[in-house]
Amino acid sequence: MDRISVDEFKTIRKTPLIVVLDNVRSLNNIGSVFRTSDAFLVEAVYLCGITATPPHRDIQKTALGATESVDWTYFPTTGEAIRELKEKGYQIAAIEQAENSVMLDVFQPETDKLAVVFGNEVSGVEQEVVDQCDRVIEIPQYGTKHSLNISVSVGIVIWDLFKKFNP
Repeated sequence: MDRISVDEFKTIRKTPLIVVLDNVRSLNNIGSVFRTSDAFLVEAVYLCGITATPPHRDIQKTALGATESVDWTYFPTTGEAIRELKEKGYQIAAIEQAENSVMLDVFQPETDKLAVVFGNEVSGVEQEVVDQCDRVIEIPQYGTKHSLNISVSVGIVIWDLFKKFNP
């Protein structure tokens, strides 16, 4: 397999995407987010509120070392993370089902810097956080269930955005 080292990962061009986790409770989901972020060269993961931070055995179980390659920062609140991202020129999009959302398959980033916010496993992205975002992106779903596990949602969204940033 043609895998790069952690040192090489740190120096290569990243997808201009930051993943923000808004009070995610499951340590396995957090680890999965890191692993997916590594696979698609995500710039960083922002861990907010009750979202646990590395090092943690249960995060590592699913991250498989990706907490070493992917940059991450902790913020006491998601609002603080959003304020910093806006100061740095990022467009902020909540991944949520909401009025006036745009479907992921038709969404096109409007800037070369995007941050996507994923909410916790029970209540999704908090409404006050959605209100601070520039957009809401929704994953189209066609079956009887209209929710996905956060790690699945992250995989779908990151893959779609990776392709849009790297045509």
